[in-house]
Amino acid sequence: MRIKICGITRPEDAQVAENEGADAVGVVLFSDSKRSVRPERAREIFHAVGPFTATIAVTHTKLEDDLAQIIALNPTAIQIFHPFVFDTPPGLKVIRVIARGDPLPDDCDAVIVDESHGGGKQFDLGHARETVRGSRVPVILAGGLTPENVGRAIREVRPYAVDVASGIEISPGIKDHRKIRAFIAACRSV
Repeated sequence: MRIKICGITRPEDAQVAENEGADAVGVVLFSDSKRSVRPERAREIFHAVGPFTATIAVTHTKLEDDLAQIIALNPTAIQIFHPFVFDTPPGLKVIRVIARGDPLPDDCDAVIVDESHGGGKQFDLGHARETVRGSRVPVILAGGLTPENVGRAIREVRPYAVDVASGIEISPGIKDHRKIRAFIAACRSV
């Protein structure tokens, strides 16, 4: 099971996530989210992890200039919350966020089932299962995941990966290192 720790705002949280076994860290940029950071901070966070941990830039922007600044950070992937079409340089992955009723996109490397956008709203089990069955690309499950429920979610949905933000926080953007450990341990035990 692959694991993404998202909404990271501090380099030390990214390091703990990596040290505990997370496969990816996510940083929110150009968003009204409480977890949104400036590009300079995102660069610090991305540089805090080694070359084998994926760095994901999460954004809501529709502006070309914002996307150019994100691309300049050299993330592994951009996670974007709408069908905005933009030029991606070679090697940059695109993760599209979908909710119930959205068609499965075909212009991406993975989809993420998340209606909460980092708000902790529980995912819809039926929609998540249907997405896993119908998608031609890997499906990432997000929304309301915690150390206590992620094992059951993995068993019931069988996603490619899981993504957590609010379920492991002390406050928005500030990660609880014990919860990071517990979340990753719960994922690995399935």
